[in-house]
Amino acid sequence: MAFGGRAAIIAATVCASVFAAGAASAAQCGSNAGGFENWKAQFSREAASRGIGKRGLDALASTSYASKTIAADRGQKSFKLSLNSFMQKRGANAIISRGKGMKKKHAQLFANLEKRYGVPAGPLIAIWGMETGFGGFLGNQHTMSAVATLAYDCRRSEFFTGHLYGALQMVDRGMLHPSTKGAAHGEIGQTQFLPGNALKYAVDGDGDGRVDMIRSSADALASTANFLRAHGWRAGAGYQPGQANFRAIQGWNAASVYQQAIAIIGKEIDG
Repeated sequence: MAFGGRAAIIAATVCASVFAAGAASAAQCGSNAGGFENWKAQFSREAASRGIGKRGLDALASTSYASKTIAADRGQKSFKLSLNSFMQKRGANAIISRGKGMKKKHAQLFANLEKRYGVPAGPLIAIWGMETGFGGFLGNQHTMSAVATLAYDCRRSEFFTGHLYGALQMVDRGMLHPSTKGAAHGEIGQTQFLPGNALKYAVDGDGDGRVDMIRSSADALASTANFLRAHGWRAGAGYQPGQANFRAIQGWNAASVYQQAIAIIGKEIDG
């Protein structure tokens, strides 16, 4: 899920509003590692005053400045490719081929998800395949450090502050382990939710009474379907560019090539 998507902005706003609008401005942002520890101390005091508990504060204290996250944030060149080049780089044909097999293998799950959320298998499988190779690689960056670093970084401090509060809440509630690893911008799970979005849209898809988007593909896919429905998905409507449900896909990711790829791959899988 792209960090700059319309839906992510909404979720970040929701998270930030819970704690007060000025959280990011009080703790001084920075553009390098030099001020990170001082920022953490300031932010920790603010977080405690806004109800974050010991588990969340301890998780924040254990973070370190994530240089690889900053490098990734500054160098997202693939989103500037042409659609054809982007599709080739992301292995669209392989995703389509394997995705058709996934649709058959998990036919009952996808039928249940479409019945509940109105979202067919194709776009869900496209997202699943593009984000993590169907759960094969969830990322190798320390989630809490990535989100804290981006909340500290002046480039998008306000935006990621909401997601940092979301991550801290998830730790407090036992929804996120402090040592969890994910993608470079702090995305977690098999379909790569930013923490603020996970806090808002995550649902139990396998019926075991808990939500685990990292280990449970059913939870990850149900949460993705829930996200899309919350962003305007209408059962039975088309999801190609210009059609009613394409707007929900735009909410998932800010990059035009990514949005189109989801639509194209999804259509090929749905047949």
